[in-house]
Amino acid sequence: MRRALLVLALALGAVGLFAGGLAWVLNDPRPPAQAPRAQRLYYAFCVGCHGVNGRGSWRAALFLIRPGDLTRARAEPEQYLFDLIKHGGAAIGRPGMPAFGAQLGDEDIRELVAYVRTLP
Repeated sequence: MRRALLVLALALGAVGLFAGGLAWVLNDPRPPAQAPRAQRLYYAFCVGCHGVNGRGSWRAALFLIRPGDLTRARAEPEQYLFDLIKHGGAAIGRPGMPAFGAQLGDEDIRELVAYVRTLP
């Protein structure tokens, strides 16, 4: 009986350490202090998949997700990027991209498009 409790306690401790480590690793990056609204929106909605620099996040790669390289977004028409963010990729043949039209207004999406076009 005592041995079973010890094994249970060790197993719970191991699960706790694993969960704590995973939470630390998956912590979302934060925008710089005094960041403009567009950059804060990018960090809130885009960084998880596209990464801070727009080339993709290692977290997305963990789940075998391959988000588009946003550094190439300058070549895309503004309306295409707007529709992609608002309606998601499924509407235009890019099924991995979720729609953000319910969370973001049109002006917010325009700001995001302008910010994405400035990524190096």
